[in-house]
Amino acid sequence: MKKISLFGLTLFATAAIFAAPEASTPNVATAPAIKSIVTVPGMPPVINPQNIYSENGANMFNPVVKDDLPRIYVPNLRSNDVTVIDPASLKVVDRFKVGYSPQHIVPSWDLRTLWVANNAEGRKDGSLTPIDPRTGKPGKALPVDDPYNLYFSPDGKSAIVVAEAMHRLDFRDPQTMKLQYAIDVPQCKGINHADFSIDGKYALFTCEFEGSIAKIDLVNRSVVGYLKLTMPSTRFKAVPTSTGPINPADTEICSSKKGMPQDIRSSPDGKRFYVADMEADGVHIIDGDAFTKIGFIATGVAAHGIYPSRDGKQFYVSNRGSHQIHGKPRGKGSVTVIDFASEKIVAQWPIPGGGSPDMGNVSANGKELWLSGRFDDEVYRFDTSNGQVTKIAVGKEPHGLTVWPQPGRYSLGHTGNLR
Repeated sequence: MKKISLFGLTLFATAAIFAAPEASTPNVATAPAIKSIVTVPGMPPVINPQNIYSENGANMFNPVVKDDLPRIYVPNLRSNDVTVIDPASLKVVDRFKVGYSPQHIVPSWDLRTLWVANNAEGRKDGSLTPIDPRTGKPGKALPVDDPYNLYFSPDGKSAIVVAEAMHRLDFRDPQTMKLQYAIDVPQCKGINHADFSIDGKYALFTCEFEGSIAKIDLVNRSVVGYLKLTMPSTRFKAVPTSTGPINPADTEICSSKKGMPQDIRSSPDGKRFYVADMEADGVHIIDGDAFTKIGFIATGVAAHGIYPSRDGKQFYVSNRGSHQIHGKPRGKGSVTVIDFASEKIVAQWPIPGGGSPDMGNVSANGKELWLSGRFDDEVYRFDTSNGQVTKIAVGKEPHGLTVWPQPGRYSLGHTGNLR
């Protein structure tokens, strides 16, 4: 069993890191025969090939997080600090300074550190600030080039720093952040969000300012190619999203020729990827293996973040709404709930007064969806049973908040892409 040391604590990894509750074991007598997935060496096995989210169901915690504080960590982009919320009392219980322009708070692959990605926005002092989840306190920041976002290779051997302004993916030691190697992605301007294939062999990264997606071969360490995303014929007018089915009267001809893809998430069976697009006002559906677009779902003004429900049956799309596109505000914020199996919208949750829901995640029990209010300096807590919203004031321009602890064996990065 391997020992790792962090924040003065000696922790035991490897055996515990992949432990899962007994309830996740398939019923051999009744479960249909399913072909197992051959993963890249070192990647934890895929327990259920029909649902990659099977091991991060409600309260299915890895034992290593048992002493971690239940907290919501909110990076505030313009005030260069982190707001800490107690989800039980809904009170702000701490606030501390970090580096310049904190963008996302990212759980490490081994779940022992929460990294604050301070990307410095054009400056040369980018850094990653570690937070000890057992105490909720920050450690000494490590200097890193332009860390807009942070992911981890499925085998846990590399942290992947998304150096957005440099059009580059820096693969680093996941503990020390020493550079291992880099992959240049020159045709991916605004590279920022990603998700991984079910077998860990490739990743898809969104290119925000190119309106495209880059496919990265993680085995051969190369760029496979780029996929330009086609725009829908219509998108939403600058009006509140309807509380029921989408009304054609709320749409207009889409004049945009290029999308602004943001978050991306895999379907439970790993066959499709869903890409939120702020210019298209919806979610593109991508066949990852074939690397082709196969569909589109209109959701709301400025679709931005994507978060699976704890049972892996639905996913939540945050429509950021009242953000700035080309200097002009468009619409009001909302959340769209989509059924994975049918790819149909099952609920629309408007935010009273507007709002700008951005990044976040689902609570450990699946009963709450937490999102930052990017341009309203607040955080939203949605009741996932009815969409009721509670607002909490935080710092200036909150961005990629994370809910902690979260269920799952290991983290692939972002604000909690656990499997």
